[in-house]
Amino acid sequence: MARLFGTDGVRGVAGRDLTAELAMDLSVAAAHVLGDAGAFAATGRRPVAVVGRDPRASGEFLEAAVVAGLAASGVDVLRLGVLPTPAVAHLTAALGADLGVMLSASHNAAPDNGIKFLARGGFKLSDAVEDEIERRLGESWSFPVGSGVGRVRDAYGEADRYISHVLTTMTAALDGLHVVVDCAHGAAHMVAPEALVRAGARVEAIGARPDGLNINAGHGSTHLDKLQQIVVSRGADLGVAYDGDADRCLAVDHTGTVVDGDQIMAVLAAAMHGDGLLSKDTVVATVMSNLGFKLAMRETGITVIETAVGDRYVLERMKSDGFNLGGEQSGHVIMLDHATTGDGLLTSLHLLGVVAKSGVPLKELASVMTPLPQILINVKDVDKGKASVPELIAAVAEAEAELGETGRVLIRPSGTEPMIRVMVEAASEEHANQVAGRLADVVRTACAS
Repeated sequence: MARLFGTDGVRGVAGRDLTAELAMDLSVAAAHVLGDAGAFAATGRRPVAVVGRDPRASGEFLEAAVVAGLAASGVDVLRLGVLPTPAVAHLTAALGADLGVMLSASHNAAPDNGIKFLARGGFKLSDAVEDEIERRLGESWSFPVGSGVGRVRDAYGEADRYISHVLTTMTAALDGLHVVVDCAHGAAHMVAPEALVRAGARVEAIGARPDGLNINAGHGSTHLDKLQQIVVSRGADLGVAYDGDADRCLAVDHTGTVVDGDQIMAVLAAAMHGDGLLSKDTVVATVMSNLGFKLAMRETGITVIETAVGDRYVLERMKSDGFNLGGEQSGHVIMLDHATTGDGLLTSLHLLGVVAKSGVPLKELASVMTPLPQILINVKDVDKGKASVPELIAAVAEAEAELGETGRVLIRPSGTEPMIRVMVEAASEEHANQVAGRLADVVRTACAS
């Protein structure tokens, strides 16, 4: 059977793939694995969980199912309401909760939803813990009764605790900065504009009227057109955009040019390095980060450590080796001194802080790196298990020799589909296209299913 947990929790079409019954069963299993209700019985204290969600309509019934499963298992529940994933992660730690639950499908459209569990301290779960929750689904549990059942209360006011936290991490006020913020009609629609205003910025908010069905629809970090148009037409200094659960952030400079996650990391890393705040003068990125980022960091005297694709792998390396900045091209940026997960609001505040403190426009700051043309071809309906056949290895070696220091090749099997991804970077888009096309042809013939 396919693994239920994906790269970021359990996701699917709400009501079809992700049902109320599955949500309840998952919360019961998570209560026993993460809450360890039996161990707390000896101390006379029930475990505590915090539960948050984005504004999707399906989040309402899924929240009810999760809360029911947790409380029935003897877990006290604090309902946080609509909040970003990083806010739920922060509050899991700040409130001393034994586990956290976030209901969101991130940048996906409204019909999808998902369940993410967080361990004590607000960190994402390891694969092993997720596997344990999945293994224990459907066990025959002995549920508490009477005074042993969990109690449920609303804790919507805790949003201010999160806003106050992110504001305390800043070293520069944003006075005078004119910022357009796109909240994707998502979880950040209230906290992001308020935090930016309290930080001193002049704020115009778009995508900040969720109706339960419009999350990510034409707005947010995956749809930057409106933000680009409004930043230019209003003469704003820059714009920032979050995704549905606001764990990522992308930006737009005053000319409407997109500043992606690699460029944001480059700006933050250079600033932290200059202030002596970048741990071990190292930043952690994934194999998909642009070669231009790595070359720019080398010029700045910063080491780049690479991990597999996925912010959880970035975080694992950061925690194990004591690094404090890492992230992905998609805008998941982890500032481990201040957060346990990617945090779009925190990232945007610190990016704006660099602009405000330096007095240098974002366009000029982002020029610390020159992104190399990057071509990605998804070769479908092939045997992804053949991604390391000799013919393909030889073709990759030939391409790498041709590209030299100013290019790169990455062949990556899809984790969920019969597909192999071919990524090529080169000094020119024409050259990248040529090399990627040749390699895709090799994949089609050498990896035929």
